[in-house]
Amino acid sequence: ELILVAQDVTRYGIDFDGKSHLVELVDALSQMDFDLIRLLYLEPEAIDDSIIDMIVSNPKVAKYADVPLQHIDGDTLKRMGRRTNQQQLRDMIDKLHKEIPDICLRTTLITGFPGETQEDHEELMQFVDDMEFDRLGVFTYSQEEDTPAALMPEQIGEEVKLKRQQELMELQQTLKKVFKGKNGRSVVYCQSS
Repeated sequence: ELILVAQDVTRYGIDFDGKSHLVELVDALSQMDFDLIRLLYLEPEAIDDSIIDMIVSNPKVAKYADVPLQHIDGDTLKRMGRRTNQQQLRDMIDKLHKEIPDICLRTTLITGFPGETQEDHEELMQFVDDMEFDRLGVFTYSQEEDTPAALMPEQIGEEVKLKRQQELMELQQTLKKVFKGKNGRSVVYCQSS
């Protein structure tokens, strides 16, 4: 298995001529002696028909999308500097499921970002419940020095962040089939990985 990993693999080649060349790269790599090519990470706003067609038509590309959504609340997404809104994210996920019915969809979320309200958290919980991701990672916001978010008002306390993280992970566990791996740890079942 070959794993292509970058903060956003869909941006491959943009520094050459302003457009993505990921599909051409994957086509070239498909000619090599790899059984499977997995793409990490696909930014949600960059998932277009060419990416979906590549996943559908290339038998060497894993039917797997790791799409770091981070949050679903519109105001929180704006404060994070994200370029999508909730409806666009829902539409993208629906399209992935429609075009690639056997896709394994993984995402990561951040809880406790400055200004996140209890209502924002509940909206995120509802989104996770609606989407039923195959795999989900939830991280608490970490205040990093010299970043715009570190200076934002309404920083969330660690106890609240951890509670929200736990609630999201507990919800995820109720949504997916879980089995015990060889080491005895719980593993979320995902047919495509």
